[in-house]
Amino acid sequence: MKHSNKEKERLRNKYGPWAIVTGASSGIGFELASRLAESGLNLVINGRGLDRLHKVKKELTALYDVQIKVIACDMSEADSVTTIIEETKTEDIGLLVVSAGYGTSGSFLKTSMDEEINMLKVNCEALLSLTHYYSQQFAMKKRGGIILMSSMVSFQGVPFSANYAATKAYVQSLAEALAIELKPHGVDVLAAAPGPVESGFGERANMKMGMSLTPSQVGLPILRALGRKTTVLPGRLTKLLVYSLRTVPRWGKIRIMKIVMGGMTKHQIS
Repeated sequence: MKHSNKEKERLRNKYGPWAIVTGASSGIGFELASRLAESGLNLVINGRGLDRLHKVKKELTALYDVQIKVIACDMSEADSVTTIIEETKTEDIGLLVVSAGYGTSGSFLKTSMDEEINMLKVNCEALLSLTHYYSQQFAMKKRGGIILMSSMVSFQGVPFSANYAATKAYVQSLAEALAIELKPHGVDVLAAAPGPVESGFGERANMKMGMSLTPSQVGLPILRALGRKTTVLPGRLTKLLVYSLRTVPRWGKIRIMKIVMGGMTKHQIS
């Protein structure tokens, strides 16, 4: 999918000069960081691995004439949000992309409570804290954008991925409400709700994924939707999966998702 010059200019003028992208080391986060750099936005990139972040910085600065600041920290740790805030106070941040997150799967009875709580810290608590701070900053300037990574699993309960889906339901609900609250303050909020995407997610969640999208198939649709929609279902596969369930009652969707996730996690629950 081609990134038009007109769209690059829109992103740069409306949300520049600096953007923060968490989870930028790989997957959708890396793809969004790449497309923002292509648009001419300077970047603050976050991830857990310092070496990988420096590789991303080297790769992007070789391609695009932008500045990139690296902040390596684990978003599950208590001081991570403070670190990002403190290290970006000198930059004119106009866009926040919260892409850091991960999932767990399998029987709820067999999950590690430490791992489940850690996921809440990354997917919900850190996301909330970053969103709250930068919402205030953007509102004071009467301009800015926020992209929160939801998921197609956010629209119903998902057996065998119960807590992960619940974290994404939180993100989806938060984004939908803030899109209305912050609009009068000149701040655009977008919930990006992709279907299965080829990234480190499946491996970390211990899921065997069949059909899936690539990050390049969802990155540009997400950026194009910012400022134009409240929720985007990026990629044809995402639309197919979500729209095919649209007329199914919620209880039916949950049962269908049980079958889908049961197949992906059969090696864990059999």
